[in-house]
Amino acid sequence: MKNESFIPTFNWQEHVVTPWRDELSVTLWIVLMAFFVITSCGLIGNYLILRRMALVGDAISHSVLAGIAGVVVFTGGLQVTGLFIGALIAGVMTAVLIEIIYCYSRVKQDAAIGITFTTLFALGVIMINLKSGQVHIDEECVLYGEIAFVPLDQIKIPLSPALIGVIDGFPLASQFIKGGQLVVASDVLRMGIVMILVIILIWAFYKELLVSSFDSALAYSLGVNAKVVHYGLMSLLSIVVVSAFESVGAILVVAMLILPGATAHLLSARLPVIMGLTVLHAILSALLGFHLAKWLDCSIAGALVVAAMGLFLLAWIFGIHDGFLGKWMRKRKVREVFPEKIPEPVA
Repeated sequence: MKNESFIPTFNWQEHVVTPWRDELSVTLWIVLMAFFVITSCGLIGNYLILRRMALVGDAISHSVLAGIAGVVVFTGGLQVTGLFIGALIAGVMTAVLIEIIYCYSRVKQDAAIGITFTTLFALGVIMINLKSGQVHIDEECVLYGEIAFVPLDQIKIPLSPALIGVIDGFPLASQFIKGGQLVVASDVLRMGIVMILVIILIWAFYKELLVSSFDSALAYSLGVNAKVVHYGLMSLLSIVVVSAFESVGAILVVAMLILPGATAHLLSARLPVIMGLTVLHAILSALLGFHLAKWLDCSIAGALVVAAMGLFLLAWIFGIHDGFLGKWMRKRKVREVFPEKIPEPVA
C-alpha cells in the first residue's frame, strides 16, 4: 500500500540497507540494468551533443513504435526477436529519412527531425489500432518502461564445479547459483553486451568520430568518410535506443541520451575526461535513482531521470569548467589582474 503522505519519511535502513541485504537478487539486476542503459545512452549522447543532434535520439525513441507495430500487423505476434528487428529497422529508417529530408530539401534539420518522428509515431499508432483486440500492447510500458520487471525474465548458465566452489565462498554471490547454474536476468545480459559493443566501437573509431563530429570537411581531407561515420553512429544509436526503451521507455530514454553528456560537458572540455565523467554519472544516477524510487515508492525509470537531473543541476552550479562557480571564479580572476578595465556590476 502506498504511503498517503506526499513525501514519505526517509528511513536509511528500509530504503538503502534492506534492498541490498534482503533483496539482492532483485536490486542488483535493476541497478545493473540502469547503469548499462545510462552508460550506453550517455556515451552515444556525447557525440549527439557535439553534433547538435540531441533530438535525433528523441526521434528514434518514438519511431520505434512504428517498427513494433509493423511486426505485430504483419506477423500477428509479439516475439522478442521480431520486435527487436522491427524496432531496429524503424530506428535506422528514421535516421536515413531525417538525412534525406535535410540534404535534399530546404527544410532545416530540426524540422526534418520533427516531420520524421511524428509521422512514424503516428503510423505506429494507426497500425496498433488496426490490431487492437487481437494483440495486446502495453502503451505505458512502451512509453515509460518498467525496469522493475527486469529480474523476472531469467536464463541459466551452466558452471563448472570448481567455479561453483569458488562462488560458494561468497555468501552474497551464492544467491545467484541454483542447481549448479548461474541465474542471470536476460535483459541485463543483453544490455551489458550492447554497452560493451558501444565502448569497443567508440574506442576503435575514436578518431573518426571525433573529427567528423567537429568538422566534416576536415574529416574528408584526412580520408575519413563523414557520411559513413554518421550512418554508423545512427545505426549504433538505434541499437542502443531499441535495447533500452523496454526498461526505461521510449520517452525517458531521451533524458538518458542527453543528461549524462550535458552534465559531463559542464565539468570538462576534454572528450576522454567527458567519457569518464559520463560513466561516473551513470553509476551515481543508477544508485541514487533506485533508492529515490524506493523512498518515494514511485516509478524507478522516472526516479533515474530525476536523479540524473539533480546531478546536472549540481554540475551547472558548482562546475569549475562551465558552471556558475567556474564562470564567477574566472571573472574574479580577470578583475584582479585588470581592475581598471572591467567595471564593477551596477547594484
